Amino acid sequence: MSISSLRRTFVIGLGVSHKIWTRNNSSIHTLRQAFLDPNSPFHLPLGTQGPAFPDGFDTTLQEKMESGSSSAEFITDNAQDSKDAAAEGKALAIKLGHDPLSFWEHPVVWGDLDSFRHVNNVRYVRYLESGRIHWMRSFSHELGTQTAADILAAKGIGLILKWIDVDFKAPVLYPDTLLVAHKPHSPKTSSFSSSAIVYSYAQRRVVAESDSILVWYDYDKLRKTEPPAQFRDLIHNRMKGSGEKNT
Repeated sequence: MSISSLRRTFVIGLGVSHKIWTRNNSSIHTLRQAFLDPNSPFHLPLGTQGPAFPDGFDTTLQEKMESGSSSAEFITDNAQDSKDAAAEGKALAIKLGHDPLSFWEHPVVWGDLDSFRHVNNVRYVRYLESGRIHWMRSFSHELGTQTAADILAAKGIGLILKWIDVDFKAPVLYPDTLLVAHKPHSPKTSSFSSSAIVYSYAQRRVVAESDSILVWYDYDKLRKTEPPAQFRDLIHNRMKGSGEKNT
């Protein structure tokens, strides 16, 4: 056999081996094996559909979309219903102790959806970010407009996100409007935590919950710091409405 023939045989063999390895070690292969394994929490008996969402999901919205029904039949798109949904969402957020000055509404856009026909999970982090920045802008009530603007412009002492998690409760479809609400808790020397909810006006329920840690940060010296007394007082005052104990 010639050198060129050996080379072609080697390349073909290597390609086949690579395909077999990729097929047996890909995330899709692993997921499929989990579906087939009776001992796996993801096991799907043959002939059945996937598991329900942890807190359940109103499938009538999806069914109406698939049946070709108009938006008006499955979304609160008339003025009065929208006002009612907004009022219910804000009342729930206040009941849960969230700061009314943090309330931020976001209309879901078509581009937020992924190939699974619901809002992509990554989008929630952006919703929460936008809500958090809106909330920080409200600090001007206590700190003054310039100081609040400096915080958002990373001048002097401000806030930086250290950690965030999101607990997804139900998928969000299009169209919809979401309410994002924050509340501070657990203040420490140079940080505090912030809980948040994402409320769907279409479903009239919380569709995601989040918790995060925000650190007081000196952007001039590029290091965490202890905030001035007026900054600490601001967070403590915002906590009063949530029933959190000041420390």
